[in-house]
Amino acid sequence: MKFFEHNAKKIFKKEGIAILEGHVAYSPSEAMEITSEMDEPVVLKSQVLIGGRGKAGGIKFADDPGEAFSIAEELLDMDIKGEKVKHLLVEKKANILQEFFVSVSIDRNEKKPVIIASREGGVEIENLAITNPEKIIKYYPNPLEEFLPYEAREIARKMGVSSDLISPVGTIIWKLFNVFNKYDAETAEINPLALTDEGLIAADAKLEIENDSLFRHPDLVELNSFKKKELDFVKLDGDIAVIGNGAGLTLTGMDMIKLNGGKPATFLDIGGGASENTIKKALNIVLNYPPVKVVFLNVLGGITRADDVARGIIKVLEKSKRKVNIVIRLTGTNEEEGQRLLEEAGIPYDISMEKAAKKAVEICNSLK
Repeated sequence: MKFFEHNAKKIFKKEGIAILEGHVAYSPSEAMEITSEMDEPVVLKSQVLIGGRGKAGGIKFADDPGEAFSIAEELLDMDIKGEKVKHLLVEKKANILQEFFVSVSIDRNEKKPVIIASREGGVEIENLAITNPEKIIKYYPNPLEEFLPYEAREIARKMGVSSDLISPVGTIIWKLFNVFNKYDAETAEINPLALTDEGLIAADAKLEIENDSLFRHPDLVELNSFKKKELDFVKLDGDIAVIGNGAGLTLTGMDMIKLNGGKPATFLDIGGGASENTIKKALNIVLNYPPVKVVFLNVLGGITRADDVARGIIKVLEKSKRKVNIVIRLTGTNEEEGQRLLEEAGIPYDISMEKAAKKAVEICNSLK
């Protein structure tokens, strides 16, 4: 069973191998929200179970949330060697100083595990083996004896890494071999193992587990399942972002905007049981969507609590670098507490959807 990169990295991290900060995005809006939260350049990596995605254009960089949204749209529409890209790994962009290659697999001819390592990573190891075979180090641990840290350090020394890296690289090799053994793997690979300003990290990760051993790892089988989208986001051609808690309420809010002469920029349904965190995610998405000039937040609290909505709004607006006018219609469960929180924060609101929608259009028109 092959594991997606982000899942392999979770396992590697659990076993003490450092990885980059990253999160999975199932939609362009999620990629934009993750990039906004990171607040720095990112790399978006298509999650597929085959190699060669970099050459196929499945890995791209983004400097800001808006660019991340556009790139995510492109990547999630890709088909890489017959495999549809369904989700992305959005990671912090690292300053890579040097790249290495480390892999543990089964040598079928020798009938034993083999560690393959090279001082040159980030390339196709097969080609390197043909053009510069002397740069490939192979080591066969005794399967009947424990693989010890000093053996891993010796592999690092033979790789030709600098003296100050022999111990750190050796430690990664030793930990990767332990992953290979512990999880009944056919392959455990890091390419590249990257030296960054923060030390050695697994910039990529590959893990394939023997199918016949999966009954011993039921928790790992669950890792490759997909989650349900938390938000429903659709881009439109206007300049007023419409957010509502429920598809019907969101559509009604859009109708009210159009009735007053405005044009919706988004349809963003946060669902009937939206939490404070969901509100924060939704606002981060629309605040980082460039066409948006005004946000119309239309909330009728049922399961969704008005005080949770207010707290989410306040936290996002306090941190947001992009200042966008927001018009809020807030009523329903815990509305008095929610309205009190907004008043104390100096954020205006209304309890009438009609009045709030009209105000959103007026503000947008005044900005043109």
